[in-house]
Amino acid sequence: MPQFSMEMKKNIIFICILLVSTLGFTQENEELDPNNEEEIQRNPSEDLSGERKGNRLQNRTSDPNKKERPPVTAYKIINFKNDTTFVDTTLTIHKDYKYNYLRRDDFGLQPINNVGQTYNSLEKVEEYNHVLPLFGARARHFNYMETEDIRYYNVPTPLTELYFKTTFEQGQQLDAFFTINTSPRLNLSIAYKGVRSLGKYQNALTSTGNFRATATYFTKNNRYHIRTHFAGQDLLNEENGGLSFVRGEGDSPSGIEQYLGLGDAAGERERQNFADRGSITVNHENAESILLGKRFFLDHTYAIIKKTDSTANELLIGHTLDITDKSFQFDQAEANNLYGEAYESRELTNKVALEDFTNQLYVKYHNAWLGDFKMTAGLTDYNYGYNTILSQVNEDTGETIDITNRIKGGVSFIGGTYAKHYKGFQIAADGMSIITGGFDGNYLNASVGYDFNKKYGAHFSLHTNSVAPNYNFLLHQSDYINYNWQNDFKNIESQKVQLIINAKKLANVEASYTKIDNYTYFTKTPGFDTAVGDSLTAPRQFGEAVDLIKVKINQNIKLFGWLGIDNTILYQKVSSGEQVYKVPEIVTRNSVYYQDRWFKNALYLQAGVTFKYYTAYTADGYDPILSEFYVQSDSEQAFFEENKHTFGGFPQFDMFFNAKVRQTRIYFKVENLGEAFSQNNEFSAPGYASRDAVLRFGLVWNFFL
Repeated sequence: MPQFSMEMKKNIIFICILLVSTLGFTQENEELDPNNEEEIQRNPSEDLSGERKGNRLQNRTSDPNKKERPPVTAYKIINFKNDTTFVDTTLTIHKDYKYNYLRRDDFGLQPINNVGQTYNSLEKVEEYNHVLPLFGARARHFNYMETEDIRYYNVPTPLTELYFKTTFEQGQQLDAFFTINTSPRLNLSIAYKGVRSLGKYQNALTSTGNFRATATYFTKNNRYHIRTHFAGQDLLNEENGGLSFVRGEGDSPSGIEQYLGLGDAAGERERQNFADRGSITVNHENAESILLGKRFFLDHTYAIIKKTDSTANELLIGHTLDITDKSFQFDQAEANNLYGEAYESRELTNKVALEDFTNQLYVKYHNAWLGDFKMTAGLTDYNYGYNTILSQVNEDTGETIDITNRIKGGVSFIGGTYAKHYKGFQIAADGMSIITGGFDGNYLNASVGYDFNKKYGAHFSLHTNSVAPNYNFLLHQSDYINYNWQNDFKNIESQKVQLIINAKKLANVEASYTKIDNYTYFTKTPGFDTAVGDSLTAPRQFGEAVDLIKVKINQNIKLFGWLGIDNTILYQKVSSGEQVYKVPEIVTRNSVYYQDRWFKNALYLQAGVTFKYYTAYTADGYDPILSEFYVQSDSEQAFFEENKHTFGGFPQFDMFFNAKVRQTRIYFKVENLGEAFSQNNEFSAPGYASRDAVLRFGLVWNFFL
């Protein structure tokens, strides 16, 4: 397994030292293990309801005068919708799924070869509800934290979390977080996630940063509440355009041929030359893109009628302010015919920016019998575009076409929400609609559910949405001639029906049917020329409906208390519109793992294997100028099939070994284990190789001061 070499040995030595030192410290300072059900039963006085009832932090000492630490349930996490959870220091298989660059379960995403690059979506991403177009460069938004992704806190003592994980070649990734209540009524938090990874291939460096700071406060009489945050984000990627697919001077092999091992006739020495991925030829080594974002968010309420007990009424008035600035820039030192002709031959720069200013006023009313009501009205001013006005001449008609540089204006909107819980029943609805302004848009969600008990329940929901395509479908400017357009597309209309059945003893099932009218997408123009690599991308709107059926099943089985099996299977069927909406029919992830307590319960060990697979399909390609995925044209698809591109239809294996000591979770994993024993010839997107086998490790460490 030459891919591991000295780097693997260094990682193993580091892990062993870390485990030994941590174990030695823990044996002198034992406390209850949150995963130990026997200890939970011996200490029933601590009432911690739900699945995490064993997840607590109590320091047991022989000193009766020493103050005990608060339980973990006292460390509260509040999301955008004001739903509250608490800090979870357990080690489960789902924690392993979330131990990645995104810090969330990445099922349905196929990563490009370097950490911090984009993902090809095996299951199309569903954006948060919105009535205005979204900023473009969606391929760069997987790690971009929106307003709904920010969390707020309330803690009895200072809390810190450190996340660390190795990357590819030079660099590391770190997510550091700290929060404190300076008083019972004021909480402050600060966090930064930074990633830098050189990558295995030429010009594939990633360097990203996500800074966020939050504050929450309520007055002594509990009438006035305020929460606010600031987020500053910069996501930079060097862009190499993927492996070259055109032979070089002297008929030298293309990057794709080098990656595939130069064919069956190649000797072992030739194959070994390109086992070093940095020696493989890429399309260009002189480009980079960066997404920048700054956001200030404020939400505050005042209780006109204050709730005094569980049956009393409550009336609140509130105000929300959201100021967001975004920009995306693509720079290239020299023009490349991969993207067609250009206005400039050197120092190409494409930059677009969006300024979004939103004010909302709302009224909330709570009644124990009627439920919770909220009515909202607001204004949004938007300013999207470029600093230049472009004129182009139509070669067929000779007519001069002016492409504007701005989409600028404002809209006013109204909305509302309703929720009611009664004896296991849950009824909820929310919606919003633009009433005046430069765009039309609306959405409506309605759901009803019933929980038979904590283990069984069913929920049915309806969703409808009408919104304009993202800004970069409507307007785009570039130094590359054919990447300039201005369109007046229709609104994308979507309807979705979903049924969720939760049965923890059996399986959780999600089934949905979605219909999309006026589906908008990027695709390659018909003139794709494999001789020179001319691959022009253009926006299109589908004139027919896209119909999609999805069924996802998740099942977690525990055997003998120490053996677990976790299965997630996704079935997708596009009954119409399959020529523009490309997804694999089957996506599956299956894990078999061992977990148990070692060293007198001082260490909680977890080890196993995860199998991933998705059926072969025509994967979307990636365009670095737009930072968007596009649908392959027929000519491009034929070219890549001829050159043995494989998208799906191959298994992926990950072998993991995880441990928990006190509040520290230690992870290490061999990713894509099967590629360590054979030549990797798989692709994540057209021209972009999948990851080789690699050993990676790291930890998540919570400090309760």
